[in-house]
Amino acid sequence: MIIAFNKPYGVLSQFTSDGSKNRPLAEFDFPKDVWPVGRLDADSEGLLLLSDEADLNQKLLHPRRAHQREYWAQVERIPSPEQLKKLEHGVVIEDRKTLPCRAWRPEPQPVIPPRDPPIRFRKNVPDCWIALELVEGKNRQVRKMTASIGHPTLRLLRVRIGNFWLGHLPPGQWKILSCGEYEEVLT
Repeated sequence: MIIAFNKPYGVLSQFTSDGSKNRPLAEFDFPKDVWPVGRLDADSEGLLLLSDEADLNQKLLHPRRAHQREYWAQVERIPSPEQLKKLEHGVVIEDRKTLPCRAWRPEPQPVIPPRDPPIRFRKNVPDCWIALELVEGKNRQVRKMTASIGHPTLRLLRVRIGNFWLGHLPPGQWKILSCGEYEEVLT
């Protein structure tokens, strides 16, 4: 069984509290014996999978499997095509070069409902959404990648794993995937 959860801002990718103000997964009434597949930081949002299949983490998340994950990052300022190419070729973060990825500026820009609490707003600094398709997921990797090219991430959402899209599942809601959706996750 795989569950798709639209993880809101301020929710941990674990069932127990860490003593912070962030909410644990235990508050969302998931079926027994499911665990997160991978993780999203508390300040990131979007698609988090949970499963009762112990080997699913290895199937989906090991970089050698090159399993795609798509993120939308709202960044400060408008990155140039050259800056996006730098992301695609890999950037060095913490003495390690990231694997090649796809990076682009979606047109039209996604329309995402505001977050509570709202993102930092600076009157004289524009922002935009960029999309990144990665096959690896190190700790805070997208945020570190965008910062490395001079465009700090203001808001981050994971929108796709494999060929399965988060779609219109409301924040804080979850659903058990159908057989067809399960296969989309794996491809």
